[in-house]
Amino acid sequence: MSVPSTPGTRQPMGMLMLGAIGIVFGDIGTSPLYTMRECFTGLRKLELTPENVLGVLSIIFWSLVIVVTVKYVTILLRADNRGEGGIMALTALVSRGLERNARRRWWLIGFGIVGASMFYADGMITPAISVLSAVEGLEIIAPDLHPFIVPVAVVILVGLFAIQRKGTGTVGRLFGPITCLWFVVLALLGAAQIVENPAVLWAVNPMSAVSLAAANPMAAFLALGAMVLAVTGVGAIYADMGHFGVKPIRRAWLFFVLPALVINYFGQGALILAKPAAVKNPFYLLAPEWALVPLVVLATMATVVASQAMISGAFSLTRAAIQMGYCPRLRIMHTSDREIGQIYVPFINWMLFIAVILLVVSFRSSSALAGAYGIAVTLNMVIDSILLFVVMRRIWHWSLPVALAVATPLLAIDVAYLTSNALKIPDGGWFPMVVGAGIFTLFTTWKRGRKVLLDRLSEDALPLDQFIQSIELAPPVRVEGTAVFMTSTPDRVPHALLHNLKHNKVLHERVVFLTIVTREIPYVAADERIEVKSLGCDFYRMLAYYGFKDDPDVPTLLEASGRTGFAFEMMETSFFVSRETLVSTERPGMARWREHLFSSMSKNAVKASDFFRVPTNRVVELGTQVEL
Repeated sequence: MSVPSTPGTRQPMGMLMLGAIGIVFGDIGTSPLYTMRECFTGLRKLELTPENVLGVLSIIFWSLVIVVTVKYVTILLRADNRGEGGIMALTALVSRGLERNARRRWWLIGFGIVGASMFYADGMITPAISVLSAVEGLEIIAPDLHPFIVPVAVVILVGLFAIQRKGTGTVGRLFGPITCLWFVVLALLGAAQIVENPAVLWAVNPMSAVSLAAANPMAAFLALGAMVLAVTGVGAIYADMGHFGVKPIRRAWLFFVLPALVINYFGQGALILAKPAAVKNPFYLLAPEWALVPLVVLATMATVVASQAMISGAFSLTRAAIQMGYCPRLRIMHTSDREIGQIYVPFINWMLFIAVILLVVSFRSSSALAGAYGIAVTLNMVIDSILLFVVMRRIWHWSLPVALAVATPLLAIDVAYLTSNALKIPDGGWFPMVVGAGIFTLFTTWKRGRKVLLDRLSEDALPLDQFIQSIELAPPVRVEGTAVFMTSTPDRVPHALLHNLKHNKVLHERVVFLTIVTREIPYVAADERIEVKSLGCDFYRMLAYYGFKDDPDVPTLLEASGRTGFAFEMMETSFFVSRETLVSTERPGMARWREHLFSSMSKNAVKASDFFRVPTNRVVELGTQVEL
C-alpha cells in the first residue's frame, strides 16, 4: 500500500488525514457511482416508490453508521496487532498463545485464511466494477458512445497494471488531493438536490427502514444484496490503520468522508423522487449537463485510486502470507526507498490483471458485475465480527454478556447481508466463491505441505548436539572462512552440511546455522532481531526474528550481527542451501492430489537464497530428495 510517511518520521495530523482519505476510503468513496441505481434497476430490484426510496436511503445511512462507524471505526480499530491491522494481523493476534489448543487455533486461523482468500477475489472485482461504472458516464454524455465503454475501461486498466512495476510513489502523492476533490464534489452534487427536496432527510429516521422491511420483507431482503454495495471497501479502514494511525482515519471518516457520502446518497434519493426516470444513472444525472465531461474524468481518476489501493493491498497481503508460511516464496520488488510498503509482486500483479480484464470483457457493464460483487465483502465482514468477539474475550477480557451484547447485533447485520448476497451466486456471485476457494486451497496446501516436508526432513536428520559431539571426538579438516547453513530445523543437522562433509571431507573453521523465524507480530524491533548461541567446536546457532510485514535480508542481518560483536566478512562467508526434490508417495500426511499440487508450487517458488537476498556468488546449493 502506498504510504505517505517514512520510518521514524511523524507526519502532521492534516497530512495523515489527507493520505487516509486518498488510500483508505477510495473504494467506499466510489460506491455512490452504482449503489442507488442497483437498488432499483438491478437483478432483484425494488419497486420505485417514494416509500421504498426513503427506506433504501435509511438502510444505507444506518449501515454506514453501524457497520462502518461503530464496528470498524470505533471498535475494530482498537484491535491492533502492535499498531497494524488487516485480516492477517487480526488472525495472528487472536491465534497467539493457543499452541496448546490446536483445534481452536486451527479454526481461528482457518477463518483468517478464508478472509485473506476472499480479499483477492474482491481485489479482482473492485477495479473492474469501479472503472466500468465511471466510464459508463460516457453514455450519459452521448448514447452513441456506448460501444466505447468496454474498450476505454480496458485501456485504463492496462495502463494501471502496467505502471505497477515502476512504483506508485508519484501517483500516490496525488491520491489524497484527487480523492478529497472527489468527496467535495459528491457533497456539492448531493446538497444541490437536497435543497430542492429536503423531505428526503426523513430517511434519517430508522422507521423508514423498518417500514420498508415490514411492507415487503422478502423484497427488502433481496435488495440488501444491492444496498451492501454502499459499504464495500470497509475492510481498508482496518487494514490500513498501521499506515496512518487510528486518529487520522477516525477524523477523516467522521468529519469528511461520512458526511460527503450521506449527502450524495440523499441527493440521489431526492433526484429520484423528483424525476423517477433518473434512476437509470442517478449519480451522473445529479450533475448539470456542462459538468458531465469533467465529472466522468474525475470519477475515472477516483476509481483508479480505489483500484490502486486494492492492488497494493494484494501485494502487502501476499508478503504477509509468504512470511507466515501460507504462500510459496514469490519475487518481491521494492519500488521506493522512501515510502513504507511500496512493493511490487509481478506474479500477483499479472494474475489480477488477467482476471480483471476477463471480468470486464465477460460482464461488460457494472450492473452485470454487481451480481459478483458483495459476496467477498460480506463474508469478510462476518469473519471480522467473529474474530472481533474473540478479541473482546481473549485480548480485552470483556465479560461474556457484554461481548455478546456488542458482537451479536453486528454479526446479525453481517449475516443478513451475506445471506442476501448468497442469492446472487448464479448471477456472478460464483466468481468470488471459486477464486476464494482456489486460493484457500493453495494457502492451506502450502502450509500443510511445509509441515509434512519438515517432518520428513526431521525424521532423516541427525540431532545437532550428537553431531557436534562426534565432530569433537573425530574432528575433520577445517578450512578458513565461515559457512552459513540456512535451515528451517535449528535442532537438526542440515542435509546440505552432511552432503558437503561427505563429498568435500572438510568443514569451515566457523559454522553458523541460520534460521529465519516469523513471529505473529507485524514488525520485530532491531534489538530483538538476532539471537546467537554457541554450540561448541566453533558451531553457532543464529535465530533471526522477523514480523510478517518485515522483509528478511540476510546481508543486512549479518551486518547488524557485526554491530553486536558477532561479525561476518562477506567475502570469506559461504552460504549453503538445500534444494529439495519432492517425491509423492502413499505415506500418510496429505492426499495425493495435494502432494502433486504442493510439489508443483515448490518447483515454481523463488529460491530461498534469492528471496533472502543472499549474494548469488556466495551461494552453494546442494540437492536432496524427500519422499512426502
